[in-house]
Amino acid sequence: MTFAREVISRNGLQRLGTIIEDGDDLGEVLALSLRAFSELMEHGVVSWETLSIPFVRKVVCYVNMNLMDASVPPLALGLLESVTLSSPALGQLVKSEVPLDRLLVHLQVMNQQLQTKAMALLTALLQGASPVERKHMLDYLWQRNLRQFIYKNIIHSAAPMGDEMAHHLYVLQALMLGLLEPRMRTPLDPYSQEQREQLQVLRQAAFEVEGESSGAGLSADRRRSLCAREFRKLGFSNSNPAQDLERVPPGLLALDNMLYFSRNAPSAYSRFVLENSSREDKHECPFARGSIQLTVLLCELLRVGEPCSETAQDFSPMFFGQDQSFHELFCVGIQLLNKTWKEMRATQEDFDKVMQVVREQLARTLALKPTSLELFRTKVNALTYGEVLRLRQTERLYQEGTLAPPILELREKLKPELMGLIRQQRLLHLCEGTLFRKISSRRRQDKLWFCCLSPNHKLLQYGDMEEGASPPTTLESLPEQLPVADMRALLTGKDCPHVREKGSGKQNKDLYELAFSISYDRGEEEAYLNFIAPSKQEFYLWTDGLSALLGSPMGSEQTRLDLEQLLTMETKLRLLELENVPIPERPPPVPPPPTNFNFCYDCSIAEP
Repeated sequence: MTFAREVISRNGLQRLGTIIEDGDDLGEVLALSLRAFSELMEHGVVSWETLSIPFVRKVVCYVNMNLMDASVPPLALGLLESVTLSSPALGQLVKSEVPLDRLLVHLQVMNQQLQTKAMALLTALLQGASPVERKHMLDYLWQRNLRQFIYKNIIHSAAPMGDEMAHHLYVLQALMLGLLEPRMRTPLDPYSQEQREQLQVLRQAAFEVEGESSGAGLSADRRRSLCAREFRKLGFSNSNPAQDLERVPPGLLALDNMLYFSRNAPSAYSRFVLENSSREDKHECPFARGSIQLTVLLCELLRVGEPCSETAQDFSPMFFGQDQSFHELFCVGIQLLNKTWKEMRATQEDFDKVMQVVREQLARTLALKPTSLELFRTKVNALTYGEVLRLRQTERLYQEGTLAPPILELREKLKPELMGLIRQQRLLHLCEGTLFRKISSRRRQDKLWFCCLSPNHKLLQYGDMEEGASPPTTLESLPEQLPVADMRALLTGKDCPHVREKGSGKQNKDLYELAFSISYDRGEEEAYLNFIAPSKQEFYLWTDGLSALLGSPMGSEQTRLDLEQLLTMETKLRLLELENVPIPERPPPVPPPPTNFNFCYDCSIAEP
């Protein structure tokens, strides 16, 4: 700033301006002069509005000329962009002097810097134009295939796109979508013959067979009553649809979307309307109400009518790969709404909940920046209601810090200790013992027996019990013993000998889920101690406890649930001190060692 003030105070700008206006040297001197002039002006010491018309016209000449030095046109374009954005009067001069075709020529040169500066001036001219002029300019550019060129040669270029070009494409997208704002802000006029006819076209496309009229041969009152009923079936909240479309936004834009869908996807439109009009009243998805709300939602997600950000770069490539991209996006969205409605088994009372899910589906897919409408359709349809719920749960865990790398590391360190706690609980349960039923050869559960683990965990003691008898208080009353050291393996389900090859009836299936056996050595033979657990809970506790005795991992569903509960509880207790403190993804870097260790105290030196 100090240098700029000094140069400007010594007439530096005037001297540079003279070099540029004279144009004696069209090579390096001119390029350096343009760069120096632009950088001095950017300090804001002198206003862009003070520039003379002959000076601006001369710079325009450098844009319109075919110069040998490739460094001059980008600098001239950049200077004109600053003039256009800073001075409306000079901006009009630039707009009248620089043909759009000339900017298209610069855009088609495979030079990233020149393309970026040409796009910058183009978006500046569009921003400075009136809404009517802007529409004419964009229509002309689209006729000249600018959209296709951007999609093929800039978005899909082999070279990576720069941040500045991304910003200008965002601005161009915002200006394109801004053309929809007048329709979005205009409510339906109930006295407009054209708009009434459009509503009738919408109704007839859904309910009238080609060549037939649903009101043929009916009186005027009957015909009105029939039309009102059909508009209700179409999903309008009122029998007079004009009342639904008086709301702004979305105004007439919602009607435009519905008409586009009915004309460009007639089979999908008819299927949507007829499928829902034949459902139970509670579960029908209202087409018109959904279309109106979906249009509002799309306008919010795409920021239709909002002023452009000065730094944003989040354009959607698919908007340059498709004509009528907003209406095409609506066609995908309305079919997604019907699909999500069915997945949620929604009723009319759930309308807002369904729209929240659809909003999330669309927002998440737009954030992925799909390069084409087909890719968008594929991705958004893959994002089902169940997938949305799973993503919400994952994000909630991330917000709580549960899935942060340091927390996951802490959970891994806690696992061995907590698994030891679960193992201890399982063995204590075995020591308490459980009453089991025996299955006779006739499959009658008519005998009871009791089994428990000795306090020193060396013996399984068991014996028969009478019906209604209380469990034994002393282990001496149990006659049978099985040393844990003789146990060889734990078998479950169909592998157990006492339920093997017993058919596939429902009773047998129930037994499979509760059956487990211990194989052990009896002399030189292999024998089995067979169990039928009284409940699934007892099955999990006993199989876990016996696995622990055998030194095998405890793999039951109950162990997984218990471990997760203990880990969650223990982690929260450990992190109580860190509440509301953000936990970094990575540990802070260890600082480098000092250049010397002279500060260390040498203990070997004796004190005087």
